[in-house]
Amino acid sequence: MADQPSEDNPLDQLRLSLMQDVLPVGLAMVDRVRQGGPGKVAEAFNGSVEGSIDALRQEGEPAARSVREQLDQVSPGLGNPVMPVTVSVDVSEPSADETVALLDTLERIEERLDQLRAHLQAKSSG
Repeated sequence: MADQPSEDNPLDQLRLSLMQDVLPVGLAMVDRVRQGGPGKVAEAFNGSVEGSIDALRQEGEPAARSVREQLDQVSPGLGNPVMPVTVSVDVSEPSADETVALLDTLERIEERLDQLRAHLQAKSSG
């Protein structure tokens, strides 16, 4: 459902998690394997596992951003999931002072437009 918030849609949450968390970590690991083999990947896990994942996520983010942009070229919102938002507008009646100020401003604009028209007509005639 298009207007259903994404936190209620498990597939949207899964896709968002894959794009923001799993993809950067996976790309960083692939890059490390290319550079130095499996030992280079294991280096990331010599410290705490949580810190390692965060470091890999940061390391792989530029490549992940590129992949997400390419996916968006195939289908907008595929790589960078579009998150539905709820917009509300609070409509209130303007006060009498606001109405008077607005009318004064509109009258000044109208006067200046009349002056501009007169000036342009005088230039085109002369």
